[in-house]
Amino acid sequence: MQFANMGLLREGWRGRRELALTFDDGPDPVTTPAVLDALREAGARATFFVLAEQAEAHPELIARMLEGGHEVAAHAEKHVHAWIRTPWGSFLDVVRAVRRVGAVTGGRVNFHRPPHGAYTLATVLGQRVAGVRGVHWSVNGKDWRANQTPQQVRERLLLRAGPGSIVVLHDAGRGAVNTVPMLPELLREWQGRGYTFKTVAELQGATPVDGAALRRRAFIALDYVFDRVGRIQPTAGRADNLFRTGYAAFPFAGITLADGTSVPRGAPCAEFHVNNPLMVDLGINRPAIRQAQRDYPLVAADLLRRPDLRGAEYIFCISAVSPVMAVMGFETYDLPPAAARRLRLWAQVMRWGFAGAPKVAAPRLSILSRAAFLAQYGNALNDAGPPR
Repeated sequence: MQFANMGLLREGWRGRRELALTFDDGPDPVTTPAVLDALREAGARATFFVLAEQAEAHPELIARMLEGGHEVAAHAEKHVHAWIRTPWGSFLDVVRAVRRVGAVTGGRVNFHRPPHGAYTLATVLGQRVAGVRGVHWSVNGKDWRANQTPQQVRERLLLRAGPGSIVVLHDAGRGAVNTVPMLPELLREWQGRGYTFKTVAELQGATPVDGAALRRRAFIALDYVFDRVGRIQPTAGRADNLFRTGYAAFPFAGITLADGTSVPRGAPCAEFHVNNPLMVDLGINRPAIRQAQRDYPLVAADLLRRPDLRGAEYIFCISAVSPVMAVMGFETYDLPPAAARRLRLWAQVMRWGFAGAPKVAAPRLSILSRAAFLAQYGNALNDAGPPR
């Protein structure tokens, strides 16, 4: 198990919309061909972590993987969790699996993923002796869960995957029951959002964990807790959008908009927040403004389609980037002194977390009426089509 990508030593570069799709537990002559068909149709390459016995039993599928430009890596000789094996058994499993898979592929095997992603010291030593690198994942489709449907797996991946993610699915076993039917549509949706698909080796522009990665992971954890408590959802249900939105009663009194409308305390509102891990990468600068311009129409779509937001009369945020909000058409107002003092700590967190953060000002309220926001950003929905 992992949380907020803790435990990952390297990660894909986040400057381009690239994903590494990985598939475990195959090959299976019943389900693997359908996965390969979907990848071929999408022009996508992937990495298959195969079981040694299955690879030996179905060399024609291994050959098809290689012919399709995919990468074949070792998963295991025996699919047993490393924590319940002897150290010697864990060590030998890696060495033997790599050797047997390499004999089928006729080439060098570069990567290994142990069953269940479980490592021990013996696993690591086995990888070193076998000359392979261990590969984990940053997004788990959990397609193997008995209570999951193909649609739920698809939505989970769209919600969590972003640039540089390594995604784990299964082309065999229980997971294939969900992955096979949903994969073609999932690939089309990702492509519609500008993603391309790389093998793990091709994603090895991956960078070691640095200060930005640690800040990003801290914000992943912070946003997760905040969103669970506040029932906040990512815009359009996608992790790579700039905003997260939830229902809120307006918390202040005495705010009068430019058209003379008084906003009463407790008025039903949509409150939006930035996607903090994404802001670590974008910074407070022009790329963030361009991303906001692209994603505000999707916030408008949420206002129209999400049941919890349909009654919202205003949309607001409280942030330390009110000059940016003003550029985006929002009216901005000073906060009551007590609220301003309370939120200064959050401004300090932003200065620590975001590129360009020294320009961050004191937190202010940015607000528009529902009608004004939809007039400004709702029309873009007709040009952009439905949110993906």
